Amino acid sequence: MPVTEKSVRDALKNVKDPELGLDLVVLGLVYDIEVADSNVKAVISLTSPLCPVAGQIVEDARQAILAVEGVDAADVELTFDPPWTPERISPLIRSSLGI
Repeated sequence: MPVTEKSVRDALKNVKDPELGLDLVVLGLVYDIEVADSNVKAVISLTSPLCPVAGQIVEDARQAILAVEGVDAADVELTFDPPWTPERISPLIRSSLGI
């Protein structure tokens, strides 16, 4: 089965922001996913550039992508351009969080 952006995005739903307890996808922290055959590159951000567990979140994202059937290589790039804001969270989730 070919690797798809959706299968990678679904895998990233297993990676949680430890402070908020929500996954990277729900929080709008996944900026881009590129799939080229069995190679995946994901660009993600964090809720804060000062996140003390940034390295762990990047590695967790990489491992989640590697666990997708058909993925042979995963590259996860961390970016803060544009900076993440709560507006990237879906309105329904923002409402339930009170933000």
